[in-house]
Amino acid sequence: MIELVDIGKDFPGVRALAGVSLEIRPGEILGLVGENGAGKSTLIKILGGAYPAGSFEGEVRVAGQARRFRSTRCARAAGIALVHQELALVPELSVADNLLLGREPTRWGFVDGAATVARARDLLARVAGPAAADLDVTTAAGRLGVGQQQIVEIARALGDEREPAQVVVLDEPTAALTATEAARLFELVRARRAAGAAFVYISHHLDEILALTDRVAVLRDGRLVAVEATAATCREQLVELMTGAARAGNADRRDRRGARDGGPGAALAPAGGAAAPVLAVDGLRVWKPGLARPVVDGLSFRVHAGEVVALAGAMGAGRTACLSALFGLVRGQVEGTVTVDGARVDVGEPRRAIAAGLALVPEDRKGLGLVLGLSVGDNLGLPALARHGRWGVVDGARAERTAQAVVRDLRIKTPGLGAEVATLSGGNQQKIVIGKWLELAPRVLLLDEPTRGVDVGAKAEIYRVIEELTAAGHAVILASSDLPEIERLADRVLVLRDGRLAGELARGATALDIMRLALGAAEAA
Repeated sequence: MIELVDIGKDFPGVRALAGVSLEIRPGEILGLVGENGAGKSTLIKILGGAYPAGSFEGEVRVAGQARRFRSTRCARAAGIALVHQELALVPELSVADNLLLGREPTRWGFVDGAATVARARDLLARVAGPAAADLDVTTAAGRLGVGQQQIVEIARALGDEREPAQVVVLDEPTAALTATEAARLFELVRARRAAGAAFVYISHHLDEILALTDRVAVLRDGRLVAVEATAATCREQLVELMTGAARAGNADRRDRRGARDGGPGAALAPAGGAAAPVLAVDGLRVWKPGLARPVVDGLSFRVHAGEVVALAGAMGAGRTACLSALFGLVRGQVEGTVTVDGARVDVGEPRRAIAAGLALVPEDRKGLGLVLGLSVGDNLGLPALARHGRWGVVDGARAERTAQAVVRDLRIKTPGLGAEVATLSGGNQQKIVIGKWLELAPRVLLLDEPTRGVDVGAKAEIYRVIEELTAAGHAVILASSDLPEIERLADRVLVLRDGRLAGELARGATALDIMRLALGAAEAA
């Protein structure tokens, strides 16, 4: 048995885990559920050695003995294997080479290819059973479907005779699988459970949790709030445990809409009114390379001037893929029709989206929203460079005045416009990602997790900017996993599940309402 005892973990300004104790028993499938940010990923990283001993409180016990893992390799040696949602196979190597990577049979000091293939076939047959029948171990792993790659990952985790895994953690394993591939995966997991292996199964799909697991552990705000026998619980109870009774209500929300309900925002386009939409999306479908099904599947919606429309849903529901497709950032196939102010727009690349009046604040601010090696002033001026000069020469004085105004208006804390943006705090970096678009006055601002990783003060400033933009007639699409944020800001909520629209909620929707749709509990009620 493996035990997590009084686990606590802090990040700057955030208590990610607080006093979590949990048993993982041999021969069981333990479900682990919670909202985004509840602490699931942090907990399994501690279990799997990604956070070394000394960087967290509490201890991990294996067979009653406290273990101090220095790395994932140490955890693997103790019998704990993690299979992440983002698979870690080497695509250029064969299935056999991936299965035996680091422990290949040798002969005369060289890798014995024939023995590697034979041992890999035996390993797959022992671990995967019938699921291995159509897997050619000499095929490059990158040529397999996602479902087959998932089986190879699990076989690699379970099949090491020298270091057999006692516990395999599966993190959102069906996120990119077809129904047939998922069913095959479930058969494999059940068979290995019968052979004595234990699994920790993390999923936002509560039907999978209820169908597959023996017990369910529920995390909320970094704390373990319940461990229930699966047979004794239901979707509705799990949703309520995940969201918490205190968060189900909406009475304490600060109403930001005084202006919108009777001021200039309302005159522009009240939510649900008859005014023509600023943005219309019809039949949006997004495919990503290597995935069997679209990550956004036939999504249609409208956004009006002065309105905040939130995209909610569990991880992998399609929120980020939707915004990325609208802004032309998807590396894959995109179908559907997009119009801005009634004019059809080809948003196949960002410059066209910008010209049409769209602007994106991406989830990955450092990788996609900023040029970290440039200064604050340069980052703020990038989208509007063409406005700051003529004949290819930038008017430095004008660009500086504009940047200074953004710094002042957004209260960005910086030593000066010449400071390297990488030296600023996360909250101030995020203000720059938002502020760089303001001179362009976009018709529609696309916000993907705009307050993730920022402190309370920066969050309040970002909320103020959103409110001022919508009061001035701009439209906002907000993709967020922070349900209180959606409760506060959204005029309407589009809840996505598996890339499709699961339902639309009006202003006043609660976290519980959203989670019911996102997890399918509303359909079962």
